[in-house]
Amino acid sequence: MDFSKYKLIGQSVDLGEFSTHETGGESEKELKKIREKLWEDVAELQEALYAESKQSVLVVLQAMDAAGKDSTIEKLTRNLNAQGCKVHSFKSPTKLEKAHDFLWRVHACSPQAGEIGIFNRSHYEDVLIVKVHNWVDQDEIIRRYQHINNFESLIADRGTKVVKFMLNISPEYQLSRFKSRLERAEKNWKFNPGDLDERKLWPDYMSAFEDAMQNCASEASPWYVVPAQDRLFRDVMIASVLKDTLESMKCEYPEPEFDVSEFTADSIS
Repeated sequence: MDFSKYKLIGQSVDLGEFSTHETGGESEKELKKIREKLWEDVAELQEALYAESKQSVLVVLQAMDAAGKDSTIEKLTRNLNAQGCKVHSFKSPTKLEKAHDFLWRVHACSPQAGEIGIFNRSHYEDVLIVKVHNWVDQDEIIRRYQHINNFESLIADRGTKVVKFMLNISPEYQLSRFKSRLERAEKNWKFNPGDLDERKLWPDYMSAFEDAMQNCASEASPWYVVPAQDRLFRDVMIASVLKDTLESMKCEYPEPEFDVSEFTADSIS
């Protein structure tokens, strides 16, 4: 499947032009089959990444509330080696974090060589919610775009591939998810009344997303706008992009530190 039309590398962005629901023309059965194969491929490629231990991948997930970040991570990591995969969730900064620059807490969590790092929210919160609520002025937001680009270039120079996903949903879909959280007792804990206030600022958030993706995307660090309301298609798209990213890195297993010819399966006990 071709996901190039969802890829952003710095052009002007209008989220109104992107669909929130896609199936790629495939049936549910076929999407499940494609997803399973992609997960297997990604797991194999991760093993080579972990063994080589020279490069890394950072997956950034950003979205409005109830877009499915948690379920995306749960599905994506299902077949991965936990030793080589680290997930970090970024909520409101602590007092200690506020005493540093806005990238301090994020840089400390960037993946080390051999790892796939996944950010549930990220440094982009500091040009999204911060921008929407006018907690800093526009000049500071512009400076932060540049700091983000410099940070992503820095870790890219170290060997980290950065891929960023905006899980795109409609306000109607978000409302349906909020209602579901209230209707299911085991999901009540996920409902936050404050999210209803943020929901009223939907146009402002879409504008902030558009500006962030326009100013902070490149071929080396692209954004993808994911139609996230069909979760199968979402899973397929993200796994496919991750697979392509890992394949482009051409990770190689290290040479053994012994003479393999001196040993056979039958010769050891």
